[in-house]
Amino acid sequence: MSLASRNRASNWAVKPVRACLTRCGIAAAFVLAAPLQAQSDKMAPIAIPPQPSAIELGTGPLPNAKAPEAWHSQYGSVFARNVTVATLTPFLPDPAKATGAAVIVAPGGGFQTLSMENEGWDVARALAAKGVAAFVLKYRLNQTPEDMAAFQKGSGPGAGPRPPRPSAEAMMANLAPQIADARAAFALVRKRAGEWHVDRDRIGMVGFSAGAMLTMATTMAGQDAKPAFIGDIYGPVSPMTVPADAPPLFVALAADDPLFGGTGFGLIDSWRAAKRPVEFHLFEQGGHGFGMYQKTTTSTGWFDAFARWLDMHGYLKRAA
Repeated sequence: MSLASRNRASNWAVKPVRACLTRCGIAAAFVLAAPLQAQSDKMAPIAIPPQPSAIELGTGPLPNAKAPEAWHSQYGSVFARNVTVATLTPFLPDPAKATGAAVIVAPGGGFQTLSMENEGWDVARALAAKGVAAFVLKYRLNQTPEDMAAFQKGSGPGAGPRPPRPSAEAMMANLAPQIADARAAFALVRKRAGEWHVDRDRIGMVGFSAGAMLTMATTMAGQDAKPAFIGDIYGPVSPMTVPADAPPLFVALAADDPLFGGTGFGLIDSWRAAKRPVEFHLFEQGGHGFGMYQKTTTSTGWFDAFARWLDMHGYLKRAA
């Protein structure tokens, strides 16, 4: 990345936009996103599930956080909230099948929740089945009301109309804790690469919604993270400045996505203008947040397309 590009990217981490994510209704919009057939599902508090393989990343507790981590079920899946300590959970393939490639998986949830199952564990299991080591990143989140009813009141349909969204660069600004978590995840995987049968130079990142935003921010401002390839799954697709050494990019989006389906496809144009590899799948239907849910829409095929793309780039084969 050029010095000018690094400076532009670094500026994202200091712009005062975290408040805008809440003030502009962006976080609430991500929380509301759901599979179309399950819109009536309610949030139900659950006990924090056992996560014996989760490894603390050492980025410290979220500053000034008071609400404890809490989990709930919704849409037939599970979500984490008020995450104050970042962790990384490995999903490793059979060593005999391992290709050496690895992926950091960043679930979404508007930086208020994390879709740990649909956009995390299920994705990681599918990657491991392909021989790719996967690592689910439970990154630190913005604090929300400890009381579930208060949280739902502030994020549900009665929360009021959504003001216009800021630009993609503005939305990705001021994510210093989350970028630090992503950097620590890459550092940990590289440190234990031998143990986990991972090639240090073949570690990518895929993110969903807010996780896609974090993936792009990590690519642009993550300094030593340097993903080898990236996936933006129903994340922002607005134009941005693309560094000369930007990694190959895979994008999947539904045309009826209420957040990003009607915002144009400047991100793809930006990657192409920079002469960097990009593959873009625009599904007719699927809404927002389809992830690994098995729906009747063709958006369900995004993972197979992603796997074929990884294979095309050599990541489903052992490096020579």
